[in-house]
Amino acid sequence: MILILNGPNLNLLGVREPGIYGSRGMESYLDELRRRYPDIEIEYYQSNHEGALIDKLHEVGFREDCQGIVFNAGAYTHTSLALADAISAIPTPVVEVHISNVHSREEIRHRSMISAVCRGVIAGFGLDSYRLAIEALR
Repeated sequence: MILILNGPNLNLLGVREPGIYGSRGMESYLDELRRRYPDIEIEYYQSNHEGALIDKLHEVGFREDCQGIVFNAGAYTHTSLALADAISAIPTPVVEVHISNVHSREEIRHRSMISAVCRGVIAGFGLDSYRLAIEALR
């Protein structure tokens, strides 16, 4: 099992700033990923609340059947020491993903609080960033 975990405002994929995030919603992309990887159970969770994301990391991060977590923490990437601590606390590998190239955006988005505790970082490939992270965790 691989968990795709999305943070704040990512529930608006497909309608929020399509010039940056594209015009496709996450649900249709999840269907595509599940068809592409029929041998992997792909779970999905999204929350706009930091504590709920931490709770999900704790819940899934100790499961023996979890191969990894693909995590787009949204804006919390740049602000949350609590999420970094939660990732550090679990044995399951986490890959940080971003739809946009955060390094081509505002200066505040250039620094990640979670990168150092993740297995790797994939950014700038649109929704395909999630697929690349799944490949890294297989």
